[in-house]
Amino acid sequence: MPFIKALPTVRGIMSSRCAQYRFRVGAFSCSAVWGRRAGVTAGSCTKALSKAFHSLAGRSAAAYQVHMAKLYFHYSTMNAGKSTVLLQAAHNYEERGMTPYLMTARFDSRAGEGRIGSRIGISQPADTFETDEDLFAKIARRLDQGKVDCIFVDEVHFLSEAQIWQLARAVDDLKVPIMCFGLRVDFRGKLFPGSATLLALADEMREVRTICHCGKKATMVVRKGPDGTVLKDGAQIQIGGNETYVSLCRIHWREAIGDRLPGT
Repeated sequence: MPFIKALPTVRGIMSSRCAQYRFRVGAFSCSAVWGRRAGVTAGSCTKALSKAFHSLAGRSAAAYQVHMAKLYFHYSTMNAGKSTVLLQAAHNYEERGMTPYLMTARFDSRAGEGRIGSRIGISQPADTFETDEDLFAKIARRLDQGKVDCIFVDEVHFLSEAQIWQLARAVDDLKVPIMCFGLRVDFRGKLFPGSATLLALADEMREVRTICHCGKKATMVVRKGPDGTVLKDGAQIQIGGNETYVSLCRIHWREAIGDRLPGT
């Protein structure tokens, strides 16, 4: 009997003896598998496959979006290239004729107000959010203005727990994928509230890696004062770049804050 499998939901039963063919419908990858059983010929399977293909081709992207929408968390320490990854991913959408929607914190104007910038020199304009803004309502208003294929949110560690929940509800109820980029822990080794909530709620998580001066993966960050000394206390959020923050592995982070025994 014919078996049609189209990402994400059309399913059937596959024979143990089968041949598989892959094709694409718009942006969606599909496969068709058929098996020979008594009374089933290759010709009849081909006709069934053709009929299913045209049925799938007639379905709009909106029919699939409910299954595709996820909340993603791309996390790292400082200066790992999070914004570079975000900008490249957004460019990939634009290159394929799709519409990304970029957001960042209003008070982080290092790349210019209303822009997401990378240390390698690339940047893109972005909408901005306030610390207490309802992001579900903001996204809903943007969707009312026109199609959005994916939302990219930079500096999500600045968001509150409530705002992360608003992003999760936007994914679930507005059926739009959201990719979040931000730090996991602060200079004291403690989770940001927004990042902690994303670790609990995100459908998928991916680490953007950088290295310590020793060559090991950097997972921590220290904050330096104006005189270069490492700070152990202070406000959790302070805007800064290479002049303020240094990414280290856990061993050298402990050494920097005086938490490592001599000779170990």
